[in-house]
Amino acid sequence: MVDQRRIVRLWNAGGAQALVTLVRVEGSSYRRPGAHLLIGAAGECAGSISGGCLEAEVVRRALWMVRAGAVVERYSTLFDDTTEIPFGLGCGGVVDLLLEPVDTPECHALLSAMEASLSGIEARVATWLPVSGRPLRRAVIAADGTVMFRSDGLSTSDVDAFATRVTSAVECGSGVYIETLTAPQRLFVLGAGEDAKPMVTMASMLGWNVTVADGRSQLARSERFPEAERVLAITSAAELQVTAKDAVVVMTHSYEQDRAFLTELLAGTGGYVGLLGATHRSSLLIGEAAALLGRSVAECCERVWAPVGMDLGGDGAEAIALAVIAEVQAWRQGKLGSSRKLSAEDVARQIELGGASRYLQTQCAMGAAER
Repeated sequence: MVDQRRIVRLWNAGGAQALVTLVRVEGSSYRRPGAHLLIGAAGECAGSISGGCLEAEVVRRALWMVRAGAVVERYSTLFDDTTEIPFGLGCGGVVDLLLEPVDTPECHALLSAMEASLSGIEARVATWLPVSGRPLRRAVIAADGTVMFRSDGLSTSDVDAFATRVTSAVECGSGVYIETLTAPQRLFVLGAGEDAKPMVTMASMLGWNVTVADGRSQLARSERFPEAERVLAITSAAELQVTAKDAVVVMTHSYEQDRAFLTELLAGTGGYVGLLGATHRSSLLIGEAAALLGRSVAECCERVWAPVGMDLGGDGAEAIALAVIAEVQAWRQGKLGSSRKLSAEDVARQIELGGASRYLQTQCAMGAAER
C-alpha cells in the first residue's frame, strides 16, 4: 500500500512516462502480481516490481519499449538463465511485466482508481493484455458493480465476464489480468501518549490510514503525530465509526477511559480490538465491559486481543509497537494462528487477585512484567 501512495504522489507531480505492472509469476518472486512501478522522464521512479534486481534494467529500457504502446515483457530471475529469456539474476523465477505509456485513457483510469482506493473507494480492474497486434484494453469496475471506465472496443458482455473476479492474476487462456484495488488498512490508536508514536510511525510505513484519538485534548494534537491521517479529541469511541475491517488498539493508560472505549467497541462490529496492559488489568477491564454489556466474559474474550501484540520478546515502546503492528498485519492477511487472547477462566483467576482500585489513579498501563 505504501507503494501505491508513492506512485500516486509521483503521478500527481507530473512528468510520469511509463507504468510497469507485475502480471504473472512462475516459480519464486520477491513481489506478487499486482506490484507496480511508475517511471518518470528523468528515470525517477516510485514503487517496485522486484527486490531491486530488475528495476534498473526496466527503468533503463521502459520508455523505449512503450514508444509504440503497451507491451508484455518476460524476465527470468533464474541463475541459470537462457538466451531465450532476457534477464537472469538468481532470484528463482520468471515474471511477466506489463509496460504501458502513462498518457493513455487506460493508464489514466488505472492511476485514478489507484488514487481513489487510498481514500477508501475500492475497485476491480480488468486489463486485456496486448498480444498478437491487439492493443491493451481496460475496464474499471466499482465495488457496487458500476463500470467507471471501459476502453473503446470492449462490450458490456466483455466486462461482465470479469466484473466479479477479485484475485490478482492472469486468467488462463484469456489474456486478461484481474487486479483488485483495496483500501488501506485503517488503524485506530486510542491513546495519544508517547508510546503511541512508534506505533503510528510503523503503521504509516506500511501505508495504513492511522487515526489517533484520546479524550485528553492536550495530548491529541496533530503536531505530536505528523504521520497520522487524523488526530482527534473524542468523548466516545462511537464517534470513530469503526467497521469490521478496521483495527483498534486501546492504550490510553487511563483505566476509566480504557473501560469506556472497550465497552463501546465490544458493543459494535469492529474487527481487531487490541488491549494494551498487564494481564490482571486487562482481565478486569474485560470483566467490567462484559457486565456493562450484559454479555458473557467468554464472548468478550473472543473479541479482544489481550495482551495485545505477538509474543516477539523485547521491551519498550518500539518493541511493543512492532509486536502490535505484526499482529494486525497477520490478522488482516488471514495469517494469524494462535493468539494471546484471554479466556473466561483467565479472567476469573485474575479477578480473584483483587479489584481495579490500584489502577484508578495510575496512568501507566504497560505492565511489562506481567505481560
